[in-house]
Parts: sequence; structure tokens; C-alpha cells
Amino acid sequence: MENCAQTSTLAVMYSSVTRNIHVHVKPHFLEGQSKPEEEKYVWAYTITVENRGSETVTLRSRYWKITDAFGRVQEVRGDGVVGEQPTLKPGENFQYTSGCPLSTPNGFMVGSYAMRTPTGEKFEVAIPAFSLDSPHDRHSVN
Repeated sequence: MENCAQTSTLAVMYSSVTRNIHVHVKPHFLEGQSKPEEEKYVWAYTITVENRGSETVTLRSRYWKITDAFGRVQEVRGDGVVGEQPTLKPGENFQYTSGCPLSTPNGFMVGSYAMRTPTGEKFEVAIPAFSLDSPHDRHSVN
């Protein structure tokens, strides 16, 4: 498994690879849906799952560990993603966008997908840890 973060002037993309399944995540702070005065901060994240392997796989379920700025953890499990359980043949990809609200101006998410091959083999694919950063976070050096 490989993890990395790539930066550009517009956005940060986080990537990981497990068994030739590439997962790319691009988070975006949603200023228009956030209400800092009410401690409500909202992000969207777009995920692309690419099958660069030689076998067909089906994304069966997801697991998320979401941590806010105070270290409070929420775990989320569910079938598929955005109401789907996509099957990816070699060379295919699936992209979706979802969201995450927090009561703090920053946090991070990490997770995994449970995959299955046509022969019934099950395996986990890592979703890279990615940062949820808003412009409302106050950093101080000392």
C-alpha cells in the first residue's frame, strides 16, 4: 500500500494504492454551507476509485473514521457508496462526491472499502487519510 499527498495551487489530492486499486481523494471546504458562528463546518470530497489490476472487483461497503480538531472520533460504516455498489472491470474507474460536517474548523478522515472479486474473495482497500481544513482555523506558532 502506498500513500501520498500532492499539492497544487488549487487543491490537494490524496492517493493510496492497494492491490492495484488506486483511490484518489480531493476535499473541498464548502463556505456556503458552513456557519462558523454556529460551529458548523462542511466539506465535500470527491473520490475516484480506479481498477488498474487484472481482476474485476465490486465495492461492497465502506468504513470511515472521522476525527475533529478536538480528537473526537466518529466511525461510519455502510453498504457501498452514495447508494451504489459499483463493479469495476480492469481499467475502469468510479467517481463520486459526498460530504462531511464537523463542529470544528478542521479535522481529518481515513477509511477503507471492502471489495469482492467474482470468485468471492474479499479484501480491504485503503482510503488515504485526508485533511479537512477551513479558512476559519486559527493557527499560532507559540
